[in-house]
This record gives sequence, C-alpha cells and structure tokens, in this order.
Amino acid sequence: MPSPPSIRLRREAWGFAIGSTFFAAGSLPWYADAVGLVATNATFVAGAVFFTLAAFIQLALSGRRPPRLGSTRADRSDWWSAAVQFAGTLLFNLSTIAALVAALQPELPGMGGWLPDAWGSICFLVASSLAVVATTEREGLWDPHARTWRCTWLNMAGSVFFGISAIGAYVMPSTGDPVDMMWANLGTFLGALCFLAAALLSRREVSAAERA
Repeated sequence: MPSPPSIRLRREAWGFAIGSTFFAAGSLPWYADAVGLVATNATFVAGAVFFTLAAFIQLALSGRRPPRLGSTRADRSDWWSAAVQFAGTLLFNLSTIAALVAALQPELPGMGGWLPDAWGSICFLVASSLAVVATTEREGLWDPHARTWRCTWLNMAGSVFFGISAIGAYVMPSTGDPVDMMWANLGTFLGALCFLAAALLSRREVSAAERA
C-alpha cells in the first residue's frame, strides 16, 4: 500500500535538510581550509545528491499530479515548481561533480573549488516563484498541506541568496577572478540555512496537521 502524501513529505524534507547542511558547511572558508579542496568539493556533491533525491520524491512520489486538461492553476504551478526545482538540482549535480573531478586532477591549470551554479540558481528562483503562485490557492492543491506560506517564502529567500552567490561567483573574463567570493560563499551559506529552516518547518507543520 502506498504511503500517504504527508509521510512522503516528511521524507523529502529530510533530504532537503541534509543537503542544505552539506552546502552550508562547504561554503564556510574555515571548513575548506580544514578539510582541503577535494573534501570540500565532495561535500557539495553530497549536498547536491541529497537535494536531487528529495526533489525526485517531491516530484514523482509525493502525489503531485502532472498538469492535465482541467487542472487548477494551483496544481499546475505546484507540479511545475517541483519539476523545475528537480531540473535545478540536476544542474547542481553536474557542476559539483565537475568541480570534484577537476580537484582530483591538480595538474590541470586553473582548477579550483566549486562555484555556485548560475543555471541551477535560476531554476530555483523560477521554482520558488511558481510555488508562491501555488500557495495562493493551496485549498485547491492535491494536498492542502503541500505548500505553506512560511516554507514557501523561506525557500524563496534561499533561492534569492543562491542567486546572489551565483552573481558573486561569476568569473570576470578580463581577470579570470570571481566578482566577489565573499558573497559567493555568504549567499550559499544563507541560502542553505533558509532551505534547512524550510525543510525542518515543513516536517513540523505536516506533523501538526496530522494531529489536528
């Protein structure tokens, strides 16, 4: 018998929480100094993998229905939010794995640590915007508890911080250096904290709804 949607929501929340923790740790300069380049990049890879597993649960196993004729705007926005988010996590997988492979080949020039992925960050921003639309009509969703305002806006804040980190990580063609590594790291750290808070809060709100 398939698990009820609320149970699966808790499973996806754990994946996002663990993935966020890895990204927060990897973005701390003192952590990178302590464990080295390879381990730091491996930390980002682990975070991206947990993000992807959680996003896959959210999209394919949680009960979200693909858009169909007659679907409400909330359901369409909800499904596309999860789909675009899943695509964004895959892009983060590609960029983090590429950085780890490069770190394992120190003989190659110009190979450093992972830099925040612009395309993945754009996907997160689009997904968060669609989630806002879905939350405005949450009573029409497949599960009214699938979206809550506090979690939606925490995820939006996290996506904005990830976007800022991607801007800070943009490598200037004239110098070959990132625009601002402080914001690349800080944006990743703050964004990860927002995603972590949203994931933990979603578990609490789903559990409270079950007790009601």
